[in-house]
Amino acid sequence: MIDSPFQSFFMGGFECSTHRPRSGRRLDLIAATGHDTHAHADYARADAQGIRTVRDGIRWHLIERRANRYDFTSVLPMLRAARTAGVQVVWDLCHYGWPDDIDIFRPAFVERFARMVRAFAAVLAGETDTAPVVVPVNEISFFAWAGGDTRSINPFKRGRGNELKAQLIRAAIAAIEAIRDVIPDVRVASAEPLIHVINDPTRPHEGAAAEAYRLAQYQVWDMLCGREAPHLGGDMKYLDLVGVNYYPDNQWYFAGPTVARPRTIDRAHRDYRPFRQMLREVHDRYGRPVFIAETGCEDGGRAEWLRFVGREVRAAMRMGVPITGLCLYPILDYPGWNDDRHCHTGLWGYCDATGTRDVYQPLAREVRRQRQYVARLRSEAARDQSLLEAV
Repeated sequence: MIDSPFQSFFMGGFECSTHRPRSGRRLDLIAATGHDTHAHADYARADAQGIRTVRDGIRWHLIERRANRYDFTSVLPMLRAARTAGVQVVWDLCHYGWPDDIDIFRPAFVERFARMVRAFAAVLAGETDTAPVVVPVNEISFFAWAGGDTRSINPFKRGRGNELKAQLIRAAIAAIEAIRDVIPDVRVASAEPLIHVINDPTRPHEGAAAEAYRLAQYQVWDMLCGREAPHLGGDMKYLDLVGVNYYPDNQWYFAGPTVARPRTIDRAHRDYRPFRQMLREVHDRYGRPVFIAETGCEDGGRAEWLRFVGREVRAAMRMGVPITGLCLYPILDYPGWNDDRHCHTGLWGYCDATGTRDVYQPLAREVRRQRQYVARLRSEAARDQSLLEAV
């Protein structure tokens, strides 16, 4: 049996982005979804669904409005609400956003982030009595691409993606060291997109380029564990829990750098790679526990997508991949980053003034079914282990 750091296999992720999209305005999705003022109700709702572990985030731009002055009033109510509800929180320490007075490319970014994380660790240690789980920097791969190559989000640069990625690796390592100084038994998760890319069958000459692009998805994890760019200070001790983010558009045909929107591979097509194989490849590469840190889709396909992912995850577990959890993300509907449109992605919708949220019943029913399937699989695994030990 897997020694899981999570209180429940099924998790819920609260969208907590705090970056600036193309418009330049600061996002705060915790506030925009009403989760800041209704955290206790949201955590209690999750617990009632059998979801006793959630992903959430701290908001650095609110914590450090002035350099090296920390105000944790934006996160303390959430810490206490989780404790009251008996829900475990996996805390994102940097979810695309940082204080406006810092140049992300300067050494001060790494230094200030580490100091803030150390201060938060002291607060966390005082508010919890179990080993916490944190994600130092969420989706470094996407962060570096969107902010350093495509100008989609802050810092709105082109041609500096590799530089930004290296800087975020430095920041993640510094944050891990800072929080471990205060809480030695903290568990650290690295959440990155899991993708599959192949050449278009009509363009066989692009096979090598497509494979190089696919393998680049491992660069962040390779940097963290020191296999690539060792001058950044990577080591296997920084790669603890491997979180994979997987969505319906995470497989596509390679289209080269000049195509803005590559063609997605349909799940029913023979070129679609089984998700179970992708999970096994990640585990074989790093030998670390794996969890699905984000998965979900929009509108009416939500329940069917969870059914598909759940089936693939159980198949991977039967192949011996140590999968410790599956996180529905986002678990609340939220306003779109660029246009504020109502994104129907959640198990629950927008809240009213009292914090009440409508539940999306098809997804709720599927969560209950998936919980039963996983419980049955774990029971079978425990029985088989007992029989092996008795021999």
